[in-house]
Amino acid sequence: MGKMHLLAGSGWLAIVLWFFFFFLIASSAKTPFRKILRTTNNSSALGVQLEVTKRQRVVIDNGIVQVTFSSPGGDVIGIKYKEIDNVLEIANEDDNRGYWDVVWNRPGDPIIYDKLQGTDFSVIMENEDQVEVSFSKRWSPSMGKSTVPLNVDKRYIVRRGSSGLYLYTILERLEGWPDVDMDQIRVVFKLQNKKFHFMAVSDDRQRVMPTPEDRATGQPLAYPEAVLLTSPINSELRGEVDDKYQYSCEVKDNKVHGWISEDPPVGFWMITPSNEFRVGGPIKQDLTSHVGPTVLNMFTSTHYAGKDLNTEYRNGEPWKKVLGPAYVYLNSISPSEDTQALWEDAKEQMSTEVRSWPYNFPQSEDFPSSHRRGHVLGQLIVRDRYISERLMYASSAYVGLAVPGDVGSWQTEAKGYQFWTQADRKGNFSIKNVRAGNYSLYAWVPGVIGDYKYSVNITIQQGSKIKLGVLIYDPPRTGPTLWEIGVPDRTASEFYVPDTYPTLMNKLYTDHPTDKFRQYGLWERYADLYPKNDVIYNVGVSNHIQDWFFAHVTRGIGNKTYEATTWQIIFELESVNQSGNYTLQVALASATMSELQVRVNDADANRPLFTTGLIGKDNAIARHGIHGLYRFYSIQVPSSQLLQGNNIIYLAQTRSDSPFFGIMYDYIRLESPTET
Repeated sequence: MGKMHLLAGSGWLAIVLWFFFFFLIASSAKTPFRKILRTTNNSSALGVQLEVTKRQRVVIDNGIVQVTFSSPGGDVIGIKYKEIDNVLEIANEDDNRGYWDVVWNRPGDPIIYDKLQGTDFSVIMENEDQVEVSFSKRWSPSMGKSTVPLNVDKRYIVRRGSSGLYLYTILERLEGWPDVDMDQIRVVFKLQNKKFHFMAVSDDRQRVMPTPEDRATGQPLAYPEAVLLTSPINSELRGEVDDKYQYSCEVKDNKVHGWISEDPPVGFWMITPSNEFRVGGPIKQDLTSHVGPTVLNMFTSTHYAGKDLNTEYRNGEPWKKVLGPAYVYLNSISPSEDTQALWEDAKEQMSTEVRSWPYNFPQSEDFPSSHRRGHVLGQLIVRDRYISERLMYASSAYVGLAVPGDVGSWQTEAKGYQFWTQADRKGNFSIKNVRAGNYSLYAWVPGVIGDYKYSVNITIQQGSKIKLGVLIYDPPRTGPTLWEIGVPDRTASEFYVPDTYPTLMNKLYTDHPTDKFRQYGLWERYADLYPKNDVIYNVGVSNHIQDWFFAHVTRGIGNKTYEATTWQIIFELESVNQSGNYTLQVALASATMSELQVRVNDADANRPLFTTGLIGKDNAIARHGIHGLYRFYSIQVPSSQLLQGNNIIYLAQTRSDSPFFGIMYDYIRLESPTET
């Protein structure tokens, strides 16, 4: 009994000592994450105050953030938050801190950057719960050729208890206005360079970033945006490559990104709760944040698509679109806490904003709230008897509504709204909060080639709920599969992506195998791996993960000259079916100033069996994109060109003026003639 008491006493002593030791450790380390106290929609928070000064300034203050605008231009020139009088770069001019801009030109004329300066200021709504202001401009020919022909209405909203700023703009062309191209529309925030050094794009893409001075003193590389850091202020960054395109993101994943200041610990975040106003569909890629420190929201751009993305307005075409609202969110913690808590909180706030979409507080009639929108639901099924005798669920299919057009046209559509969702494992989909209008319903299924389009257009009316029932997708198919290379997922990520040169590394991606393609200079590795001969793929022996280079590029042969390359696919036929044509299904994940020519069993044939002609301006190879626009070709191969025994398909990419010319394959399949 005494022995038991002694053990019990020893146990209590051990517990006391353990707590004392833990206290010493905790007191010397940062406090672990805690949930940041939210003030959004807190009715006890200070009311929103609006002040219009005599110095052409408009100030909105809710006791949490104080936002200052130029007037009537409508630039965000100051955001006061916590101990920081202005989180924006005070060394910049007023119109280079927080602004909207459009990259545009008249056909044949040089590119112009228009910062969409307003000429009129008005108060849309003002009470203690919310202030909404407008900075607008009505275009007229007298404004000259340097001003984009658009009516502009830039709106900003500050709400009671909100730790940030909502922003949106309404852009409009009237019928008969001049022809223009508008290749890029965005909003930009330039943060204080001395405070914001840490950037976060996703859970696994976060890092301390170089400064603009680091880039200025670095060594420019072959692609204009890329710089080798030779003498950065932070010595740990020496020898790394900085390129803003290394931080690009697909639209479907681009909901929150931003920067963190450590002193004081403050986060500045761009939150986009919906992609309905963005272009090119769910996997269109675009910029997020980059050295500056700069925060972007890209509403329209030709990045990873080129001019194939339709940004041309011709023959007096009218147009009107609401871009946003998006939310600029600021948060803070105490100096003793881990700054990672700011990122975790920003993600939580993003989720809150997504659940609140569409917002019910913007005052513009051009932004419809939920009750003025519609709903479409159904189930998508795949029918391919050469894979399964049974119908198959279109598991995880991307299903969307976009402007009426041809099959797959959504990925080059930039003028209307798009509404996308991802189906469940049984192909069930539900597209909510769709603006009233006319749409086509499109889809594509991971693991299945081609694009689906519903046979009739869909008209969405206010409050409508359209049940489409079961829809059946018959993907391209003429006969049974003889062999296949790759995975039909619209990317080249499953192929061989080499390591970059140790001297051209971005350390963020050294331990991320799935992101290896984001390293700089991978196109140059082809000549190292294939100095004389090109890729030769033996069906049944080779492995696409190891033996199929991720990009069909040119080969550098010295003195900044390059040569075209021809890849071979070697396969065997026990016999040739003479009953009809074979079919080569070729899906491309990207193309840049390329021409793919296909020949069968004769590499020197004067006329190829098939050619794409010149295609593509994706620039995905140079911009670390792993995919651009999806292209699909069904190529008929006459049985007379095939042999019993060994056969060779030659894939030649014939354009060789640049190291960045090339294509990325998504998937290749050879089918025998249709079975009777």
